[in-house]
Amino acid sequence: MAVGDSTIAIGAPFGLSNTVTTGIISAKNRPVASSDGSGSQASYMSALQTDASINPGNSGGPLLDAKGNVIGINSAIQSTSNGGFGTGQAGSIGLGFAIPINQAKYVAQELIKTGKPVYAKIGASVSLEDSTGGAKITEQGAGGSEPVDPGGPADKAGLRPGDVIIKLDDRVIDSGPTLIGEIWTHKPGDEVTITYERGGKERTTELTLGSRVGDS
Repeated sequence: MAVGDSTIAIGAPFGLSNTVTTGIISAKNRPVASSDGSGSQASYMSALQTDASINPGNSGGPLLDAKGNVIGINSAIQSTSNGGFGTGQAGSIGLGFAIPINQAKYVAQELIKTGKPVYAKIGASVSLEDSTGGAKITEQGAGGSEPVDPGGPADKAGLRPGDVIIKLDDRVIDSGPTLIGEIWTHKPGDEVTITYERGGKERTTELTLGSRVGDS
């Protein structure tokens, strides 16, 4: 898919079954943190963005291209009612997001094989603050844990707290959410090149992604 390609969304917005809307791909690889509004931990994805009208009730429905191929699964909207991403009761403002179908197929296959969703991980905590400087590895991990998992992928690659990741392979990383979304598109065991800054100097390292189960 390319930006500008036609899209078709199917679902049951607000309980209105078999509703079809159309639009275009507005952006690709959009880092999105979505939640169900219940206060649960947000889930990150690297989404397809579309202006096809998507509302509560479209989630789980297919996003199609003009030929009817499924290109994604409708998942979230930008909501003006809660100021963020989610599946609240606000209506569409032309900012809908879908899980790319290749990623959905991978997770589905893992569920069939193991009964659990398996995702790639870097093994380091990064700042979630919006910035244009990259993804900074925090000095403290979540819940008092180590910011870099001992013996994990980032540790083996030589990354340390305070390092700022600015590229993953050829993808420019401008924030923590962008890095998380980009890792989300990979599989455990993938080898990637990390470009990072430490002490004002740019460095590169090779990293083999690990695996995690579920959204923790």
